[in-house]
Amino acid sequence: MLKSANEKQLREEFDRWAADGRGDDLEEHHRPIVEPTLELMDIRPNDRVLDVGCGTGWLCRMIAPLVPDGRAVGIDVSDQMVQRARAASSAFSNLEFLAGPAEKIPWKDSFFTKAISVESAYYWPDPAAGVREIHRLLETRGTAWILINYYVENPHAHHWGSQLEVPTHLLSTAQWVQCFRAAGFSDVGHRQIPDCSPVPEDYTGGSFKDAEQLRKFKETGALLVHGAKASDR
Repeated sequence: MLKSANEKQLREEFDRWAADGRGDDLEEHHRPIVEPTLELMDIRPNDRVLDVGCGTGWLCRMIAPLVPDGRAVGIDVSDQMVQRARAASSAFSNLEFLAGPAEKIPWKDSFFTKAISVESAYYWPDPAAGVREIHRLLETRGTAWILINYYVENPHAHHWGSQLEVPTHLLSTAQWVQCFRAAGFSDVGHRQIPDCSPVPEDYTGGSFKDAEQLRKFKETGALLVHGAKASDR
């Protein structure tokens, strides 16, 4: 029951984000850490790529041209985010969006060759269940890539937990790695992806107390955890 309540709270909060236009600037914020991740993923023209927590679909629209013989699929818990993603993506014939939670994605087993999630996993009511669901959806030797800025080893983001209107999971690198291994992933690895974009000297945003904290946050970088599906379970 608690999980269902958290899912409802998450959906309603991100519906509000969509209505306020807060999904539209995520590409600018996240692209500096996503571009190196896409290079590591080595996306091929016939790949079938899943984006979990796709928001307004900006990442899917980056991926779709890379898979002209494949497919890109985005899923988000927010119906409003999905509606915006669909409206902005009509030019792509190999791209589609679904509404639903990370822990229960309406898609058949072993379909995708790659899966990515950017700045979403720490919101999931049950992160371990979300990782297991990604494992279910990947074909054998398919790879999963989870990228997050809110984790134990980046103390410059810990204050987000008290600022956000929904529950979050502040996990360590070791805990995320264990989620992958417990789900059945092999070759599990991790690294930090620094954000090399410039920091304004006169910082006026609300996510950090000042430019120095933002600078340290970017230097520490996002946590990238990845693994390969060894077999069906």
